[in-house]
Amino acid sequence: MRSLVVAGAAMAALWTAPVYAQPSDYTAQVEQARAERVTKLKRADGYLTLIASGWLEPGDNTVGAAADNRFQVPGAPAHLGVLHLDASGAVDLRTADGVTVTIDGHPVSAAPMLTQGAHGERKPTRAYLGAERYLYVVESGKQRGLRVKDNAAPLRTNFPGIPYFPIDPSWKIEAQWQAYTTPHTLRIANVVGTENDEPVPGQAVFERGGQRYTLTPMEEDGRLFFVFSDRTAGKLTYGGARFLYADMPKDGKVTLDFNLAENPPCAITPHVVCPLAPPENRMKLEVTAGEQKFHGAGH
Repeated sequence: MRSLVVAGAAMAALWTAPVYAQPSDYTAQVEQARAERVTKLKRADGYLTLIASGWLEPGDNTVGAAADNRFQVPGAPAHLGVLHLDASGAVDLRTADGVTVTIDGHPVSAAPMLTQGAHGERKPTRAYLGAERYLYVVESGKQRGLRVKDNAAPLRTNFPGIPYFPIDPSWKIEAQWQAYTTPHTLRIANVVGTENDEPVPGQAVFERGGQRYTLTPMEEDGRLFFVFSDRTAGKLTYGGARFLYADMPKDGKVTLDFNLAENPPCAITPHVVCPLAPPENRMKLEVTAGEQKFHGAGH
């Protein structure tokens, strides 16, 4: 990605001292935001309900509870059937003799399994194995993967909570926003090794401990979305990245509230693919704010 070049004199003219949050009602606001996040995590069909996953190979992929299946699915019949992946990327489900699944309210023994699409343009086909448990297929580039969800999964019904750093108002920082005047992209790799070039609108610049730092976000649902890491990564926080959301810039400024920095889904469950922090967002700084490493993931 081509870097935004700004002369040193221009930077000095733009720079103002960082503005920190006031402590009056701030602690209550952060605690409420954290509680709302946990409520969203525990919603039905969320990623806490994932109980099995894996990437399909070309041809037949056996599915069921028995150990001799390619994909073991807790609570499924011992040999549910096969997911067939053809050369075009299409996936079909064929159940074993005497076994059916429910799709759109109808028992079936064979059906195409549509994914979410390359851009998330549709809902994937759900094949139910009961009232709460279902399997579906996702796509990531040329890969196709099985995912199984169960709304009665222990991680959802007995969620252990998330550890946090103490709330520190100094980590709510008003950063300078530098919009890119020409198209820029950020190369984002994920935990399975695929990469994508994502458009980015600009960068946030802030100061901490006398040093200047920059973070480059993507846009997601009308907000800025930062995938970053810092010197707590792999020790106190998840090694791959943390996420931070911020409102769109206003009057040349953007608020970065690191007390709301989140674990990515793959830090909480092994059944999700997440982006890694790009080199541009790996800060030589200890961000002792937000969510710490989750200890109930089992991976």
